[in-house]
Amino acid sequence: MRLSVARKILNEHKLSGSLEPGRELTIRIDQTLTQDATGTMTYLQLEAMGVERLQTELSVSYVDHNTLQDGCENADDQAYLQTVAAKYGILYSRAGNGICHQVHLERFARPGKTLLGSDSHTPTAGGIGCLAIGAGGLDVAAAMAQGTFTLAAPSLCRVELVGKLAPWVSAKDIILEMLRRLTTKGNVGFIVEYAGPGVRALSVPERATIANMGAELGVTSSIFPSDSATRRFLAAQGRSEQWIKLKPEPGATYEKRMEVDLSALEPLAATPHSPGNIAKVREIAGTPVDQVCVGSCTNSSYSDLMTVAKMLEGRRVHANVSLVVAPASRQVMEMIVASGGLAALVAAGARINECACGFCIGIGQAPRSHAVSLRTSNRNFLGRSGTQSADVYLVSPQVAAAAAITGVITDPRDLGSAPPGIRPPRKFHVDDAMILQPPADRSKVEIYRGAGIGVPPVAEPLKERIAGQVAIKVGDKVTTDHIIPAGSRMKYRSNVAKYSEFVFENVDATFAGRAAANRKSGVDNLIVAGLSYGQGSSREHAALCPMHLGVRMVAAKSIERIHRSNLINFGIVPATFAREADYDRLEQGDRVEAPDLRARIAGGKDLELAVPGKNATIALRCELGPREREIILAGGMLNYVKAGRKALEP
Repeated sequence: MRLSVARKILNEHKLSGSLEPGRELTIRIDQTLTQDATGTMTYLQLEAMGVERLQTELSVSYVDHNTLQDGCENADDQAYLQTVAAKYGILYSRAGNGICHQVHLERFARPGKTLLGSDSHTPTAGGIGCLAIGAGGLDVAAAMAQGTFTLAAPSLCRVELVGKLAPWVSAKDIILEMLRRLTTKGNVGFIVEYAGPGVRALSVPERATIANMGAELGVTSSIFPSDSATRRFLAAQGRSEQWIKLKPEPGATYEKRMEVDLSALEPLAATPHSPGNIAKVREIAGTPVDQVCVGSCTNSSYSDLMTVAKMLEGRRVHANVSLVVAPASRQVMEMIVASGGLAALVAAGARINECACGFCIGIGQAPRSHAVSLRTSNRNFLGRSGTQSADVYLVSPQVAAAAAITGVITDPRDLGSAPPGIRPPRKFHVDDAMILQPPADRSKVEIYRGAGIGVPPVAEPLKERIAGQVAIKVGDKVTTDHIIPAGSRMKYRSNVAKYSEFVFENVDATFAGRAAANRKSGVDNLIVAGLSYGQGSSREHAALCPMHLGVRMVAAKSIERIHRSNLINFGIVPATFAREADYDRLEQGDRVEAPDLRARIAGGKDLELAVPGKNATIALRCELGPREREIILAGGMLNYVKAGRKALEP
C-alpha cells in the first residue's frame, strides 16, 4: 500500500494492529490537549488511574470554555486544573490566553505528530499537517497514562482542490461546500485528506478552518500536507526548526476520492438548525439580522479579524444589529491592536469579548427571542446559542461583516467594493507568559479541590443480562447538546450527580427523574435513537451522566464515533439495529430484556432484545474490537486500566 499523509503518520506511530480500514489499530500519541469543560473530569480520571509519570511528549491544559465566573464553580475548577497540571508536569494555558485549538495551532502543533484532544474540534491542527483526533476525556487520560490510543483504522477520502477562490469567497465556504455534499452523517470512520493544486494558495489558518469543521462531517480527522505554506507559518511563529515536508506518496491508496473546484464556489451559509443545511447566501439575502458574532476556533484568526476590521473601517454597525467580536487568542488580540484593527472595530460599534469560546457554546451573548444570529462558529444546533427560539446561521467572516453593515443577510460580492486582501503576517507576536510551566519540584504541589470536585463515578462490570425499560425514544441527529446541555449548565461538570439532573433537559425534562427512579428500583434504562446519535461535541458527560442515571444500553440506527467510544468507556453497550425498521417497534416505556448479554459480548456475537409485552425479539448488532469488548465487560475504561495496572504490579 502506497501511503497518504495520514497513513504515513499512522504507520510511523503504529504500535499494534493494522492500517486496513475497520481493523483495530493502536498508535503512539505524542501530544494531548484538554479544555476546562472536559478537562476537570479528564484529570480526575487520570488521578484515579494512579499514574505517576505521563507518557506523552507534551500535554497542555487550556481554560477557554467556562471563563465567566457565575458562582464559584468555574473558578474552583480552574484552581484544580492549574494545580493538577503543576503536579503532573502539564502545561497550563490560563483563562484569557485563548481557545485551545487556536493556541495549540500557534504554539505547539507540529507536522507529522499525533495529537489527541478532549474536544471534537481537535482536528483543527490538521491544518498544519498534524494528525489530530478528538476523543472523550477518559480516552485522553488513558493516552497520557499509557501513551497510546486505540481506534478502528480509518478509511481515507482524498479531496482534490483545484482552481482558485474567487474574490469574497473564503475557506469557510470550502468546508460548507463539503458539508453540502457529504452532510453531517454517514462519514464515520473516514479521515479527509486535502490535496491538489488548490491547497497551495491556502494559508495554515485557512486550512485550519477547513479541518476544524471536519468535526461537523463526523469524520475521524482532516489533514493537509506540510509544504511551503506550513513552513512559512512555523517560521512566522518562531518555530521553523519544527517543519518537515509531508506529502502523499505517488499513487497513494484512498478508499474514496472527490474534487472541489474552488473557482466554482460562492459564499455559502449553514441555515438553522444544522451545519449540514447549506444554502447560497444570495438565496437567503435580505433576511433581517439581529446579531452578528465573529469568533470561535473556526474563524477568529488574525486574517479573519483584520478582514472584518477593514470592511468596517469608516463605517458603523447597522442600528438593528449587535456585533460581537471575540479574538481566538491573546496573540491575535495583541496583533489586531498593533495593526489598528481593534480600534476600527470599536469605532464601528463592535462589542469586544475576551479570547474564549463564549458565544459558540452558549456562554454569553444569547440573542433576543426569535432573533436571526449570524455566527462564524461551527455549530448552530437548536438552542445552543442560549435562546431556544433563535435562528442561527453559520457564515464566513466576510458574510458576517456584510450583514453587520447592511442589517440583512448580504452576499459580500454585492457590496460594490474589492475585498480587503489581508495577507498572513511574516512574523507573529509571540508571548507565552500565560502558558504556565510546571515547577521543577512537583512533589510539593498540593492539588486544590473545591467543594464540587469529587471522585469520578465508575460503572459496575457488565451484568449477565439487562432487564429494564426504554426510558426515552429520540429521533435522528440527536446531538450531545440534546443529551447534556452546554452553556451555563456546564459549570456543574465536576459534580456528576448535579449535572445528571439536566440529561435530555431540552428533549424531555422528565427523563432524568424517571431514569433515576428506575435505577433506584433496580430497573435498567435503555435509550432508543435514530440515525447519527451523539453527533457534535466530544463531551463525555453525554455518556457519563446517563451512566450515572442507570443507562446500560443505547440501541440506535447509527452512533457517531466519539460518542460511541464514550459509551464504551463508561460501560454502556452501543448497539445498532440489524434492521432499521425495528426502531419503529420500540416505544418509550416498553419493558425490554437482553439475555446472555455478557456471554454474547465476550464471544463477539450479536445481541437480542426481547420485548415481552409485544411478544417480539429484536436483533441488535454490537460490533466491538477485542479491546472494546474487554472494556465493556470490565464496566468501562477506568476499571479496565486499573485492572491492567494491578496485573503489572509485583
